Amino acid sequence: MSNRNKGKAKYSLAWLCVLLFIILTYCSTGLNNRSANFHISLTANVTDSPPVKQLPVRDSPPVKNILPVAPPKADPSKLQSDTSKFSITTAGDTIYKKNTVDSFSLYRISKDSLNGPVVYHADDSMVLDVPTKKMYLYGKTSSIKYTDNELGAPEIEYDQQTGLVRAHLVRDSTGKVISFVSFNQPDFKAVMDSIVFDMRTLKGITKGTYTQQGEIFVSGKTIKKVGKDVFYALDSKFTTCNLDTPHFAFVSHKIKFISQKMAFSGPVHPEFEGVPVPIVLPFGIYPLAQGRHSGLLAPTFAASDQYGISLERLGYYKVISPNWDVITTGTLYSYGGWAVNVNPRYYKRYHYQGNLSLDIQKTKPLDLPSTRTVFINWSHTMDTKARPGVTFTASVRAGSSKYNQLVPNNATQNFTNQMQSSIAYSKTWKDKPYNVIISANHSQNTNSGVINLNIPDVAFNLVTLYPFRRKNEDFIGEYKWYENLGVGLTTNTKSQTFFVDTAKRIVQQIKDNLQWGASHTVPITLSLPQMGVFQVSPGISYSERWYMEQTFRTWNDVLDTTITTRKQGFYTAREMSFSLSATTRIFGMYSFKKSSKVQAIRHEIRPSLSMSYKPDMAKASFYKTRINSLNDSDYVSKYERSIYGAYSRGEFGGMSFSIDNNISMKVRSKKDTSNGGLKKITIIDGLRLDGSYNFLADSFRLSPLTLSARSNLFEKINLTAGATFDPYQRNVNGKRLDKLVWANRPLSLGTLTSGSVSLQSGFKGGDKSKQTSSELTDQNTLQQNAGAIGMPLNDYEQEAAYIRNNPGEFVDFSIPWSVDFSYSLRFGRNYIESSNKSTVDFNQDVTFNGSINLTPKWKLGMNGSFNITQKQLGLLSMYLSREMHCWQMTINVSRSDRQRYFTINISPKSPMLRDLKVNRTRYFIGN
Repeated sequence: MSNRNKGKAKYSLAWLCVLLFIILTYCSTGLNNRSANFHISLTANVTDSPPVKQLPVRDSPPVKNILPVAPPKADPSKLQSDTSKFSITTAGDTIYKKNTVDSFSLYRISKDSLNGPVVYHADDSMVLDVPTKKMYLYGKTSSIKYTDNELGAPEIEYDQQTGLVRAHLVRDSTGKVISFVSFNQPDFKAVMDSIVFDMRTLKGITKGTYTQQGEIFVSGKTIKKVGKDVFYALDSKFTTCNLDTPHFAFVSHKIKFISQKMAFSGPVHPEFEGVPVPIVLPFGIYPLAQGRHSGLLAPTFAASDQYGISLERLGYYKVISPNWDVITTGTLYSYGGWAVNVNPRYYKRYHYQGNLSLDIQKTKPLDLPSTRTVFINWSHTMDTKARPGVTFTASVRAGSSKYNQLVPNNATQNFTNQMQSSIAYSKTWKDKPYNVIISANHSQNTNSGVINLNIPDVAFNLVTLYPFRRKNEDFIGEYKWYENLGVGLTTNTKSQTFFVDTAKRIVQQIKDNLQWGASHTVPITLSLPQMGVFQVSPGISYSERWYMEQTFRTWNDVLDTTITTRKQGFYTAREMSFSLSATTRIFGMYSFKKSSKVQAIRHEIRPSLSMSYKPDMAKASFYKTRINSLNDSDYVSKYERSIYGAYSRGEFGGMSFSIDNNISMKVRSKKDTSNGGLKKITIIDGLRLDGSYNFLADSFRLSPLTLSARSNLFEKINLTAGATFDPYQRNVNGKRLDKLVWANRPLSLGTLTSGSVSLQSGFKGGDKSKQTSSELTDQNTLQQNAGAIGMPLNDYEQEAAYIRNNPGEFVDFSIPWSVDFSYSLRFGRNYIESSNKSTVDFNQDVTFNGSINLTPKWKLGMNGSFNITQKQLGLLSMYLSREMHCWQMTINVSRSDRQRYFTINISPKSPMLRDLKVNRTRYFIGN
């Protein structure tokens, strides 16, 4: 080939390469242009496309899509050059356009662009109207979501140009609603008939809306949402009833809501079952936020023939800080009395919580002088995690002796005649064998007016130490017998006094009656290895007591009485004892045939025998003196009136014995197939006999025998019984003789001197396998009320008292009937030396509690007590309750020997509206 031809071939090949490059470039550009045009059809005005006239076929598959996101907003002053990506997601695939150019481009972002993607789903079909930039979604569960706003409806219209979303419900051919519109935001969830919502401004209007704010259900003809947290309701109703057609509601023409915070309304009136009540309030303010909020406390009205008409517990609740709040309430009586309660409370999580209540009341019964009384109640607990090893608790209930008797409208407290208090601090040192407890106690009898104080009590305890044990921590094996020798120490110091609050010079009474003392006990124990079937344990105990005074009694023939004198000083007394005990267990079983329902009966015997010796180290503490006008004399201790009492007189060398029995059986069970279909039933949990014998006593060496029994029959009846038998004979007057009864009655345990029988049981109907709401009623109610006002969960005293006084408001309608009862019998034989006669005292009591459903909505209940011996009725209460879904009606009637009262209450169940009630209370004093 010539050079010319070669040149032409090269020229042709070059043009061919250029042509091929142009073709490839055109194909690539065309594909990208198609994608760009598809995007433009969604975002730009295309006037040459015909509008969509028909709906798509409804059996097409669901469509789920994500509309494009606007490019990130760039600073106009800066130029952006680099690789940029743009994506379009369709139902099938994703196409990426990657523009790599050498020129600079500047993004111009529209002010009304969206801040996030719009995710939509069509359950049935989707129609895209390109000219109008609208999208239609069809299907029962179709939805559209933008950021944290989610809308679900059977028909949804989205206008991409304006950002408006429209949706409405759909009915079938019979007029039944197929699906409502639902709209959810983080703090606003609603169901409605229709909605128009602007995605850019987050504003919208709904029709026929139903929403919930806290415990309040709100329904409005029209609701306009003007912000993220604020919306207005027109012709609205709000209630705590969760039915579509509520039993009651409050109606107002205009209401403003601030989500989960507050609501404000104009004139408002209630309605029941759709019937308006002609009671109109000019405006309303409704707190919606949960937790603690300062505000007024609504009062209640009551009436008593002794104090008149009363306005009770009108007050104010104040939140002082996150850890403190205070409740201040007052009560006014028409006859001139009043009462004030100040109740500060504190709570710090993982540290402590407490409640202090101060009550001052001035009662003025009709035609009687007024009386002022005071009562203080303080409870404090410390979390164990706050300071490991340290605890501090307080429970103080103290006040004037007449306070309980004069509290109006509280029969339970009127019958309470004891007040007790306790404050305790304890500390245990880590890795140390000792601890200390410091406490103060108070007890008060409101009938006698005597107040006893123990301030303070100090207890120091040294746990058992083993001085002969090897200190090698890596030791493995058994200790030698002498290495189990242990020594401990328990030291207690106590000071106490008393005074009568009705007397004068209380401070002087406290000083004159002050006593103190101390007690020290050193136990020495030795745990020996088991000797065959016996466990033998020797022991030594040393005890010493310190006293501040001695008392002496002498008989005065002129006054014909005993004269007591006291001698102040520091005195001691001590005692020592030695013991050796042995225990074992004996088993026996009787088996029946395999075909028998009872397979076996098992009997276990646990005998125990202890030998002990105590020398008479307290002999010097006793003296002999005349005790009555019959010239009888007896030995009396110098420390008989001390805090810790006197040691027993005389030498003791004897034995103590006990025998405990347990009887059970195995039976075949048709219901329980585990363990081979056998079930264990306990017949007698315990049958125990105790006694002791003193070899060194000059007379009456055998102690009275104590017999006790306990059983849970059929797992339904709890039976406990005990009796004391005197093994010595008695004369015709009941005086003991130094002769054993077995000489005449060999099969007898002796003369029955005292005994008791206690029986408790309860039965109820309904499904036993289901947990009834009554098992959680009190706790749940208290927790709900506590959460509403911010109470710590342990501060339930007032709420628990409300439940006790109003049992009809907390009944469980799921139990068709229930019966609980208890019976107790106590008797004792007493010998009176002055009259040389013996008497027998009997006392029988029965308590009962029962309820029955008259209908599924009506319940009748009763509880009370009766003293059979005195034929005296205790506090008897009856209630009648009516279940009304969101409301409840209760009638409580109570009667006692001192007073009678009844209450009629109709109130909502919601704790938020508990004070919104119709209440009628009347009290009557006397029979």
